[in-house]
Amino acid sequence: MGCAQEKGDGVNGKGIGRWLGLALGFTTLTASAAAAQAGQTYVIVVSGIGGEPQFSEAFMAWGAQIVEAAQSKYGVPASNITFLAEKAGAATVTGEARKENVEEAFADVAARATAADLLFVVLIGHGSFRGEESRINLPGPDLSAQEFARLLDPVKARVAFTNTTSASGEWLKVIAGENRAVVTSTKSGMERNESVFGRFFADALAKDVADIDKDGRVSLKEAFDYASAEVKRHYEGDKRLLTEHAQIVDSASIAARMFLGAGGAAGVAVPADASPEVRALYTKKQDLEERIAALRARRDSMEAAQYQAELEPLLIELARTDAEIRRRSNGGSS
Repeated sequence: MGCAQEKGDGVNGKGIGRWLGLALGFTTLTASAAAAQAGQTYVIVVSGIGGEPQFSEAFMAWGAQIVEAAQSKYGVPASNITFLAEKAGAATVTGEARKENVEEAFADVAARATAADLLFVVLIGHGSFRGEESRINLPGPDLSAQEFARLLDPVKARVAFTNTTSASGEWLKVIAGENRAVVTSTKSGMERNESVFGRFFADALAKDVADIDKDGRVSLKEAFDYASAEVKRHYEGDKRLLTEHAQIVDSASIAARMFLGAGGAAGVAVPADASPEVRALYTKKQDLEERIAALRARRDSMEAAQYQAELEPLLIELARTDAEIRRRSNGGSS
């Protein structure tokens, strides 16, 4: 995203000179403050037992898609990624998806992550709901929603938690909390048919299909919206009644600002050879994009004039920052 014109926002060039004048005062101090807030992304993908070869292969493939995108497309360090699957051995798999390994993965993040970081969790597989308890089916003992909630309790980072299993809807009220956005593939524990949401959620993160605002990365909200729409299209194409209704709990509208990338906000990694000045500009860009995403999330509750008045200077400053990054990266003087 590098221009001051935004589709559907009604922003035009009027007043750009005034905003550009203000933008000149947006100094390195702002970038330094944003740098102090930037954090890391941690990814935990848990792929449970398939029961049948077709499901085992699909669950493994979806998990591998997400993990490979996190590392190669979005620049998350391999040391920050854990992929636990039905069977170990594949190159991308950290270990078996056994209860003790899941607990160890969350304990590791709890020990390392800070409030500035993001933990991106994805559960894939079969789920169950009996009585008051929802579970994901794992090799060995299963893990319940309540047990996952306890694993998350000591984690200081923001949490993007997605459960793509069948019967996952009951997880919403158990996992939801402050600084968390929670996605489930069903609206309740009674939607027990095999879910296809995980397939399209993985596509949203790994392929160039869900980036609605064309800013080069996919937020949790964009992935949810894309996967939900594709699930509906899938059922309609098969002429079947829709038996899974994905849900999201995001009371603070933070899902639009959670990205599977460095710091949970930047979908493109900073070049390794970037100068300190260029790194500061990337951090500044990240801060601006987060502010724009937060503003967009509040758009429906704002007057149109107020929304445009707040959006225009952010877009202009973002365009200036993009241009300065390009200039410096192409050998421009400091």
